[in-house]
Order: sequence, then C-alpha cells, then structure tokens
Amino acid sequence: MLIAVALMAAACADPGDGDDNGAGGEDTGEDNGSEASASTLEEVLDAGEIRCGTRDALPGFAVLNEDGDHVGFDADFCRVIAAAVLGDANAVEFRAVSADDRGPALQTGEVDVLIRNTTWTVTRDAQWGLFAPTTFYDGQGMMVGSGSGFDSLEDMDGTTVCVAGGTTTEGNAATEFERLGLDVEVLSFESPEVIQENFLAGRCDGWSSDVSQLTGLRSAFPGGPEALTILDDVFSKEPLAPAVNDGDTEWAQAVNWAVLATIQAEEFGITSENVDEFLESEDPNILTFLGVETDEATLDPGLGLPTDFAQNVVRQVGNYGEIYEEHIAPLGLDRGLNALWTDGGLMYAPPYR
Repeated sequence: MLIAVALMAAACADPGDGDDNGAGGEDTGEDNGSEASASTLEEVLDAGEIRCGTRDALPGFAVLNEDGDHVGFDADFCRVIAAAVLGDANAVEFRAVSADDRGPALQTGEVDVLIRNTTWTVTRDAQWGLFAPTTFYDGQGMMVGSGSGFDSLEDMDGTTVCVAGGTTTEGNAATEFERLGLDVEVLSFESPEVIQENFLAGRCDGWSSDVSQLTGLRSAFPGGPEALTILDDVFSKEPLAPAVNDGDTEWAQAVNWAVLATIQAEEFGITSENVDEFLESEDPNILTFLGVETDEATLDPGLGLPTDFAQNVVRQVGNYGEIYEEHIAPLGLDRGLNALWTDGGLMYAPPYR
C-alpha cells in the first residue's frame, strides 16, 4: 500500500480503516451532531493551534526525525492547514493515532483533523466524518521476499499473508484471493512493526498493504530494500484523504480549500521559492488566488480564512508538487495518478472565484 485530486472530499496500509464507530448514544456532546454544534474552526482560532492526528513511523508520510519533528507528506498537510487557518505552518500539535483509534479520535474531538494515510470509503464517510479532497491516490499491493519465487498473486496459493488489523487491507486481501480462487491464510496484526517481526520470523509469505506504505516500509527494512519485492499486482482503490468530524461543515470547508490550494498553486507554477514574483502578476486569476488586493477588490469566499490563505500555504509549506517531491519521490514512486490533471493525473482543483 505504498505507492501512489482532487475530487472534493479525499491508507489503508496499516493505514486503513478502523472499526466502524458510531457516535455516542447519550446527548452528552460526544456524538457527531453535538460535536459539530461548535465549529472546530472557531476552537482552533481560539487555541492558536491545530491538533492533527497522524503517525510517527511511516517513511515518506510521517516519521519522527532525530530532532523530534514530524516529517513527511501527511505531516506537511497538517502544516498546510495550519498555514491556511492560522497563518503559521508550525502551529500544529501532532498526535499519533493508531489505525483502530482513528474514527473515535475524530468523533470525540481528540483531534481536529485526521491526516494519517487513511482511505476514504463509503462506510467511513457515513460513520467517521467528512473527508477532504484526496491527497494521494493509492492501491493495495503485495510485498514478498526477493528470493521467494512469487511473481504475482496467482503464485501464492497455499501461502500465508500478513496485514494490519483495523484497516481496509484485511478485507481487500481476503476478497481478492477468493476472487482468484486461491487458498491463502490472511493473518492480521496490530501494527507494521509486529508484521515485520513475523515476516522476519517466516510466518508471513507475503505482506499486503497500500503500495505507498509498502514502499515506505521497504525503504527502512532491516535487510535493506533489495531484500523485498513489491509485486506488480494492484487490487484495490485507496484514495487517501484528510478527514474531520461529521457535520462540521465550516471546518471541513476550511480544510478542503487549504488542501486544494496546494494543487492550484502547482497548476499556476507558484512555488515556495517564487511566490513573491507572482504577487505582481498581470493574471487576475493568480492575484485572486493569492489574495492580492486589486482595484476590483480582494476575493473573500466566506470560508472564515484570511484572504491570503493560499499565499501562506505556498510560502510556508509549498505546492503539491513540492511536497510530493520532497517526501514521496525519494521512495521511488512516480506521480502517476497523483500528477496534475494537465499531466494525465487526477489532481484537480475547482476554480478560486
């Protein structure tokens, strides 16, 4: 599940889903409707900080570096939202959330936004919350030992495959093997770390997750990346997307357009390095996007964000391409579906007008 736009709203890999968690039954303020009665946007503005649920050990997406800072693709999208809403990309409290705890963390208000390589599915949309635009289009794959002799899923009859529990991975793997008519035992474990232990111990013939996650985990494998091979088979759709609590429309809109700003900036060619040059652009579309005051007035779409929020996002974090190139490209993953729509991909932002 490791390898790789914007349809408004969007890992499974360990990443995947958690249990379906409905809201609490009592009217205590812990159910979705009650939580949404007070906008998270107002709470974030008052707190001056965003609580972002993510991970701390998935290379490329979110890891803790030697200085104790969260680094990665997902971590940067936490910063994107902080830059848009608060004008400060560093105003983020990162909270590590397990796969099983993702839904509850949103529903109870433990986190303001979840950006943890989480697949947008119909069940999660109905039970967890509102999903932002997809930040990474992924698919489930299979990783095996390089000397295993397995060249495709169809070679794996009679084997044991290991997956992370509480994710979409488990059901996807079972369904695919059933479809292929193969007798494969699927074992689930609570984390990628435990899967790796069992893989090294020989209990797992294969390790299935999102291709992007597999790629990241492979890059840090004890035996070196060359010890593992990711098969060409991709057998699911895994649109990875941020999510916020259900019913909180105002906050969801702020998160949506913060994410979309990175995509539109790349389409305009605006980067963290040249954003100042575009402030003098003669293109009214660019000036509107950057929140530059003109004779025709500055666009205020009514999102509760500063008019120059997109400018803050690009200046402090970067456009989508910059974020991808810094964190995902080093894993060896091509843009593919995550390229701009103008380059044959699915990344597309609605008009800023």
